[in-house]
Amino acid sequence: MEKFPFPIGISEFTTQPWTFEQDVERYAEAGIAMIEVCEEKLDDRRYPEQMAMVKSHGLAVCAVQPLVRTFGYSQIKPEPKELSARVSRLRTSIERLSPFARGCPFIVNTGAPEKENVHAMIDTTIRELRSLAGFAADHGVKLALEPLNASSMNTESSIWTINQALKIIDAVNRDNVGLCLDLWNSWQDADVESEIRRAAGRIFALQVSDWRTPRSGGDRLVPGDGVIPIGKLLRAVQDTRYTGACTVEIFSNDVTDSLYKTDLYSVILQSKRGLADAWSHTDIKL
Repeated sequence: MEKFPFPIGISEFTTQPWTFEQDVERYAEAGIAMIEVCEEKLDDRRYPEQMAMVKSHGLAVCAVQPLVRTFGYSQIKPEPKELSARVSRLRTSIERLSPFARGCPFIVNTGAPEKENVHAMIDTTIRELRSLAGFAADHGVKLALEPLNASSMNTESSIWTINQALKIIDAVNRDNVGLCLDLWNSWQDADVESEIRRAAGRIFALQVSDWRTPRSGGDRLVPGDGVIPIGKLLRAVQDTRYTGACTVEIFSNDVTDSLYKTDLYSVILQSKRGLADAWSHTDIKL
């Protein structure tokens, strides 16, 4: 069997019911190499101590999900409402977590368009990313813009394709601003394999889960349990010479068969196996 080409990471969203400490301990126990840190799990009074656990358990940070990560409205994190306050909170996240995540991407989204004005939200994102890029560079980190699935339009995002994200990234024109490629969000893009290859050199983060027609805003599956041709898409990513983590990011909210109600350690192990199997079998599932 061909060796899986990327270090495997787990997003803390995948194990949402666990504490930060449980995440670190159980990921290490499962032989996971990297962790996508979700700031919402950190204690404001103890975060340096918590982040020190990552290194002491042999893990590395592959990405950071800031507490506030959109410039516009977010149904998940609606407060603060004002743009200046949202940007200020994102700067705070970078300032306090960058010492533990040097060289890592902080994930950002556009946010939903106000009064359905997508053009204005894209202009705002370009302006704010360009301004924020220098601050991030001074702190030794990157920014990774994530296009979300069209189901998140008007609640979390104003862009839903790789091409739209790349246009923003090109307009920002900063070396430390790139793409967060989430296969669950992007697998239905037109000519997606070519679009992934076109992003060569600009993919800063790679996230994977699997798809069934969603029953809620958080209805993702373990890699290999759905219909995404993960193996083919990962080979397109490999063609870009991306060398970062392949991070399992699963949301499982508001569904009767939520993975959050199951053995989450088994979810991690199943995800590792699912990625390895997908890499070895690249036929499109029907």
